[in-house]
Amino acid sequence: MKSNNQFLPSILITMAFCFLSHMGISQNYIPYQKKAHQIVIQLTSSDTLVHKSLMNQLSNLTRLSPDSKIEIVCHGPGLEILLDQSTVANGIQKYAKQGVVFLACENTMTQKSISKDRLLPNVNIVEGGILEIVTKQEQGWSYIKAGF
Repeated sequence: MKSNNQFLPSILITMAFCFLSHMGISQNYIPYQKKAHQIVIQLTSSDTLVHKSLMNQLSNLTRLSPDSKIEIVCHGPGLEILLDQSTVANGIQKYAKQGVVFLACENTMTQKSISKDRLLPNVNIVEGGILEIVTKQEQGWSYIKAGF
């Protein structure tokens, strides 16, 4: 029969393995920094499922980081989210009141013959959507492409 001292190395090895395994699992979770972010989101899709997904993302962002600056730049087919027939018009108004900036690309509006009066309230216009995104990135903003 083995003495208790003979089991000690096995017990220590098992404990070390359990500890290191736990450390590996816990290190996979890295919490975000609780600070104000600057986020520019590009929307180029007319897909209403993408629009609904964007509203969910805005819900999460404004809840988890309420002091962040967020701009949604819509151009090409993505401009449809900002028009008077938008399926997420209520969400756009809600988030605009919370400080999210929604931007329509004037180049797209001109190409598609869309007048300013077709835009939802609280939507601003930039001359070029892509140029707005590039400018924000040059200023250190984080870039996100909306969609699936």
